[in-house]
Amino acid sequence: MEKQKKEAIFMPLLALAWPAIVEGLLQTILQYIDTAMVGRLGASATATVSLSSTYSWLIHSVISALGVGFLSYIARGIGEDDRDKVHSAAGQTVFVAVLIGVIMTAITLWIAPYMPGWMGAEPSIRRDATKYFVYINIPMVFRSATIILGAAIRATKDAKTPMYINVFVNGLNIILNYIMIYVVGLGAVGAGVSTGISVTVGGILMTVAFFRNPILCGDAPRKISIEQYKPNARVLRGIMAIGFPIVLTRMASCMGHIVFTSFVSSMSTIVYAAHAIAITAEELFYMPGYGMMSATSTLIGNAVGEKNQTKERKVKLYSIGMIFVLMCVTGMLLYFGADFMMSLFTKDEKVIAIGGKLLRMVAFTEPVFGTSAVMEGIYNGMGHTKYPLVVELISMWGVRVLGAFICVRVLHMGIVSVWVMMIANNVLKAILLAVGLIYLGRKRGLNKRGEVTI
Repeated sequence: MEKQKKEAIFMPLLALAWPAIVEGLLQTILQYIDTAMVGRLGASATATVSLSSTYSWLIHSVISALGVGFLSYIARGIGEDDRDKVHSAAGQTVFVAVLIGVIMTAITLWIAPYMPGWMGAEPSIRRDATKYFVYINIPMVFRSATIILGAAIRATKDAKTPMYINVFVNGLNIILNYIMIYVVGLGAVGAGVSTGISVTVGGILMTVAFFRNPILCGDAPRKISIEQYKPNARVLRGIMAIGFPIVLTRMASCMGHIVFTSFVSSMSTIVYAAHAIAITAEELFYMPGYGMMSATSTLIGNAVGEKNQTKERKVKLYSIGMIFVLMCVTGMLLYFGADFMMSLFTKDEKVIAIGGKLLRMVAFTEPVFGTSAVMEGIYNGMGHTKYPLVVELISMWGVRVLGAFICVRVLHMGIVSVWVMMIANNVLKAILLAVGLIYLGRKRGLNKRGEVTI
């Protein structure tokens, strides 16, 4: 009987997690190929593309934070077996995806001419960096649809459809990259053109999949009336109560990354290229954490809707245990394969040497990083999204940004000290998130066996 209970939690968690993990891994591998294509053009081309990555991460994080709000709200509605709540949220998903896409397009086009200068880029690469930034952000409505509608689909326990779409889109991007960079001869700017086209295709495919989902839209898209696409204050309040703190958390994190990255970009093109490539190389090894994060949020939201605290507790324990073990493996692979990973993106021996050293440093904290991601997923699924914001402000700005500023601008130390601050940030964040979960468990009381429910 106990084994059956474990399987009742473990198997749904695994069924949701593996498509998200595979999707993240395949996307990252394809991004590796993308980065390597640009890297073959030299360090300047790598810097041209990498300058936009932090801002793109900020934009992507804000949109995905709204997606998490919808995921949690819809998952809870499914757990409550409230079809009207789910259908109403589905209509608001479309409205918000279009609205945020239009707003983000306007913002990115406005800041595009100034972005390279803000990042401290060398004058020789600023023009191409601006062009690249414009091309990747013009189809922002389609990017928003991919992220937010994809989150809604995952809330229905369908993680495979978004996986298929995103993997296809990334594969298309690689093909277009080859054409635009090498055949057409646009260089680094060509990578931006291919990204823009691929994002547009992805948005269209995700929208079609959204309207074909029977849980979100009923048996046919026509079952959602036009009224459901208009702003609904009651539904939006419920979603934003969860999503808005996540938006602030992601903004605090990404703004911290922007400031943090500006310290590195002011060092030298070689050092910045090593830093940027190392960051990209590490993605493959921590991506399982984000896959498990999405699965955990969905099942926690279902359990909260069902008012099943036993199920909720087991999802938390299993997800944390699974990701810790998995990330121990990825951390070992990263440590021993650090130089090889760097060599995939560049042939510059100085860049490989610097980046390999940084990757070996961070490899030891991969289990910590993955566990933090899953704990954030737990908070998101429960709807307790304010505390992670406080944690992010303390760990990111109080440790990573302030520490990097002191190391680089005051003590004039090198890139290793900057990565030490990054590692310290990750460790402190994991500790604070764990403390918060323990406190929530004690506050909610003990289960029938006298165990603390975290």
